[in-house]
Amino acid sequence: MSAPVIGLSCYAEPARWAAWQAPAALLPTNYLDQVTEAGGIPVLLPPVPGIAASLARLDGLILTGGGDLDPASYGAQRHPRTSRVSPERDQAELELLADALAAGLPVLGICRGMQLLNVARGGTLCQHLPEGTGHAPAPGTFGRHPVRLAAGSLLTSILSPGDGATGAELIVPTAHHQAIDQLGDGLTATAWSADGVIEAVELAPGPARHRFTLAVQWHPEADDDPRLISALVAVAAGGSLPLPAGAAGSQPGGAVPAHR
Repeated sequence: MSAPVIGLSCYAEPARWAAWQAPAALLPTNYLDQVTEAGGIPVLLPPVPGIAASLARLDGLILTGGGDLDPASYGAQRHPRTSRVSPERDQAELELLADALAAGLPVLGICRGMQLLNVARGGTLCQHLPEGTGHAPAPGTFGRHPVRLAAGSLLTSILSPGDGATGAELIVPTAHHQAIDQLGDGLTATAWSADGVIEAVELAPGPARHRFTLAVQWHPEADDDPRLISALVAVAAGGSLPLPAGAAGSQPGGAVPAHR
């Protein structure tokens, strides 16, 4: 069997290398390393018009981290701390996601990628979490905090299969100041931080569709645990995953508080 081709959305940012300084399409190589080590072939997908046409040649899609989504995409006014907005990237990735879901491609969203999935499903975002919550460390660094996984979820079957009936707690790398507020249609929350921020969502599978649509708020590419990206690559290669033990989605201890 040939190696699956995994598309990764990437940034269009000013960059410097050697003696050069110019706008560039780029992505940290730890994303590429994890895809490669899992047996996939990574392909960068720049935020240009028509990039969704590439999906016919892909076996899976990873929506990566990056700047904030345009609040207009979910009907909100811009918060003073919302930054690095790129309508071009928003549009390109929304088209990639829509076509990937229609084609039944496996999709993994990471940080911004989870927020984009939520907005695409009609959800909204909290544009700035309270200071000192541990989600956003110093710029250019990752913090770490625990997340609680939902019992019976696909996420738990990948990251903590021995605890599938009860859920589990993991320590994850984090760097984000925005989060899901109102959950989008068809999405189930499957992990939370201690302060109630949604840390993972899943789209319910259907017949031959959405067999793997999972997104996390943390950064698995920055961790030494390759299981999430490896799971995406495995499904893209035609493999199977452990079945969730049961329905997921109720938060331990009650409803998710809104962060406005």
